[in-house]
Amino acid sequence: QVQLVESGGGLVQAGGSLSLSCAASGRTFSNYVMGWFRQAPGKERELVAAIRWNAGSTTYADSVKLRFTISKDDAKNMVNLQMTSLKPEDTAVYYCAAKHREWYISSRASDYDYWGQGTQVTVSS
Repeated sequence: QVQLVESGGGLVQAGGSLSLSCAASGRTFSNYVMGWFRQAPGKERELVAAIRWNAGSTTYADSVKLRFTISKDDAKNMVNLQMTSLKPEDTAVYYCAAKHREWYISSRASDYDYWGQGTQVTVSS
């Protein structure tokens, strides 16, 4: 049974940093794309960053480029999202997701096969 478990959310002041982690279990995630999505109240779920497990290549939403960094730890089967220079508009529930077939990175939430339960990130002004 595949499980994605996020951790590391919380409350931070604008300009601060947070690190999110996603512990993946239940299968081998080679050939998967691992993504971080976020959803703010009243808004659609959007892709923040994604990484191809085998290739290691990454993609970021324009709104977080140069501020967020996605990485993976093969030994621990974890995917991390380091967030810096946080802004109030980064406030959302952040979800870890996994998509089979890493040959393309999709920004559509419906293309992802597995999801974590989400972790709240709140940035105060």
